[in-house]
Amino acid sequence: MKAENLVREKWLLLKPILDERARRLWAGTEAGAIGYGGVAAVARATGLAISTVRKGRDETRAGVSLEDVISVRRSNGKRPYEVVHPTVWPALEKLVDPVTRGDPESPLRWTCKSTHVLSTELFEQHGVRISDRTVAKLLRDHGYSLQAPNKAVEGTQHPDRNAQFEHINTKAEDCVARGVPVISVDTKKKELVGNFKNGGREWQPQGEPDRVDVHDFLSDALGKAIPYGVYDVAADDGFVSVGIDHDTPVFAVTSIEAWWSQVGAKRYPDAREIFITADAGGSNSHRSHVWKQQLQRLADKLDMSIHVCHFPPPLPARHEQVEQDRAQALLFHLDQLARPAPADLRDDHQPDRQHDPPRWPRGARATRPSQLSDRQEGLGQRAS
Repeated sequence: MKAENLVREKWLLLKPILDERARRLWAGTEAGAIGYGGVAAVARATGLAISTVRKGRDETRAGVSLEDVISVRRSNGKRPYEVVHPTVWPALEKLVDPVTRGDPESPLRWTCKSTHVLSTELFEQHGVRISDRTVAKLLRDHGYSLQAPNKAVEGTQHPDRNAQFEHINTKAEDCVARGVPVISVDTKKKELVGNFKNGGREWQPQGEPDRVDVHDFLSDALGKAIPYGVYDVAADDGFVSVGIDHDTPVFAVTSIEAWWSQVGAKRYPDAREIFITADAGGSNSHRSHVWKQQLQRLADKLDMSIHVCHFPPPLPARHEQVEQDRAQALLFHLDQLARPAPADLRDDHQPDRQHDPPRWPRGARATRPSQLSDRQEGLGQRAS
């Protein structure tokens, strides 16, 4: 036991600096020095296999020399694919970004840039056989990642765009200070009426959600709801008139008239003018003569002055987007409009609702400019 303990102490000191061959030879030397039972004692002290200790003992008895040691250099692993094939990355980069670095007629310009397609194109065009996983690794090593398109290009803008918004805001603040009703109008998102899915969630028993149609086909709809919103800026209150036909200038002005008769006349009994802000497109477009003529009809009927300011369009030509006013999104099902809101859902911000059953066909035309009165021509200039 004393010899075994001594071997264990030596082993703990020498183990970190010995390689596999040196450990075997040292263990064999100690076993030969102990004599009978030395192989088993060294095996117990070091934890090496008896066969390893016996082999080391036999090698030392036969004699060993430096010439018997074969030096094997440790490998650093397989060389990177890009090092072995230095032309693969320039070719891959051209395929990934053909707009700036490659041929504009590259087949990948109009196809999916998946790693499978890229590996196939590298072999067909450049004779480089590479797997899709290696393609993905090369892209990651060079700072590429999967990214969705970012809507950040707004196009050209008018240099006085901000000044136009400030002018409209100044006029609105002045009207509010004088007690003039200031309303912002816009057509909200159109909805199909029927058993269709809408965004959002509601409380239902566990595992019993409302079942709706898989497809939102117009032919399966009971109708189409077109909510036209009127937002009273000073009162922070909304009014929605829902049509079921088309979003036309006649429908837009009729909705404003409905707001005035049901809400505005009671809220502003002494008002002699109305200030309206609207976006530059849609049924209340600044180019629509029907919109201007219908506003003139309403002004004559109410014997009031109507001032209109259109927000400047954010994008030119056919890429115009609708400017959002400060009204909240007001979406209602058509069958809910005929019923009052539940008592527990009514609050100060509950918008008034109106269902407009009349039809509003398209194609209405305004009176020719030569037939307009001086007052109508003036309105057309103020509303533009």
